[in-house]
Amino acid sequence: MRIIQLTAGTGSFFCGTCIRDNALVMALRKLGHDALMVPMYLEPALDESSGAEGAPLFYGGINVYLQEKLPLFRKTPRWIDRMLDSPALLKAAAGKAGMTKASELGELTVSTLRGEDGRQSKELDRLVDWLATDGRADVVCLSNVLLIGLARRIQERTSAAVVCTLQGEDTFLDSLPERDRTQAWTTIRERAGDVDAFVAVSKYHGDLMRERAGLPADRVHVVHNGINLDGYCSDARRQAPEPPVLGYFARMCWTKGLQTLIEAYISLRKRDKVKNLKLRVAGSRTEADVPFVTQMQQLLADAGLSADTEFLPNVDKPGKIDFLQSLSVLSVPATYGESFGLYVIEAMAAGVPVVQPRHAAFPELIEATGGGVLYDPNDPEALVSSLEELLLDSQRARELGEQGRKAVFDCFSVERMAARSAKVFENAMARKRGDGTRV
Repeated sequence: MRIIQLTAGTGSFFCGTCIRDNALVMALRKLGHDALMVPMYLEPALDESSGAEGAPLFYGGINVYLQEKLPLFRKTPRWIDRMLDSPALLKAAAGKAGMTKASELGELTVSTLRGEDGRQSKELDRLVDWLATDGRADVVCLSNVLLIGLARRIQERTSAAVVCTLQGEDTFLDSLPERDRTQAWTTIRERAGDVDAFVAVSKYHGDLMRERAGLPADRVHVVHNGINLDGYCSDARRQAPEPPVLGYFARMCWTKGLQTLIEAYISLRKRDKVKNLKLRVAGSRTEADVPFVTQMQQLLADAGLSADTEFLPNVDKPGKIDFLQSLSVLSVPATYGESFGLYVIEAMAAGVPVVQPRHAAFPELIEATGGGVLYDPNDPEALVSSLEELLLDSQRARELGEQGRKAVFDCFSVERMAARSAKVFENAMARKRGDGTRV
């Protein structure tokens, strides 16, 4: 199959969605498929080799923003658009918080969802022209439902089946101003029929999006995320660090629960049952996150714990694996409905048990792997107690870590994700042909 994966890039920080989509493309190639990741808005920031080599960028972030705000830019010639899509300008734009801040992107989001009827129709025409010629594909995969406005024109102009991944869109949509939020969800419902298949990264998120977006139940398929396991050790027993280390690996922001974990760490140190406990924090940190991170560091300083904590922003893959292997326990107490949580299986792949809130996709992942424990997110002391119990019981922590590691290598590899995704793609092609074939 010729597969085009359309993925919105961040430009300046590692994003789980971009990393997941890129890993999928590379694994599909190993299965013999002709797969290419095509960036949208901004170039993706990746911690591995890119599957977008030589691909053009579409819907350049500066162009779509100007087309939304100023009618003049909806008619500018391509040479002007090409200047605005220059890597230098886009890199500068990537550092601006407003480029990805939901509260400022309501109208633009709705316009993009409206596709050929939106203010960025010029960008859509350019993309579809490329798909119909140079980018000719059997399957076009949209990275998330925010791109569903592209599907109708792709269906009209090409013979490709259109597949849409479902991975965390609800959080962004619900952050939009009320009028735009309502219109966005309505538009998604109206355009769901333009997509041949949806791939949800968890059953939790598939059920949620099927209900909220009115997606046809027979077109929603669950394919759990997988990771590239190169660099992780599949069978070696990990030596637990001494003194013990509590870890966090996700974007350094409030919604991922960093403040919650830091407050839990301070409580653990005050109890002093887990002697000399250290805290290590790693993950993406954008320019917009710096003030929050500074506040968290001050919180630790006020508690006299600066010397026992470490912050490692924007680590690459080798750095990520080294970081994870240095931990006793990992916890990312996300405050919202996480659609998957790639960091959960990344920690488990390193033999590290996790402590996660009992909501969203986390119960599904813990049940599937046995690599951690859940706590009641409505009980302020539950996280502290769960962490303390596991940190004090090294035997149980080791057993959970090994169980999680085995489950990830067996069931959450990128190869498994690619093979299952390919079956969905083949079914979508059959549906597109109307021959009723099911693989």
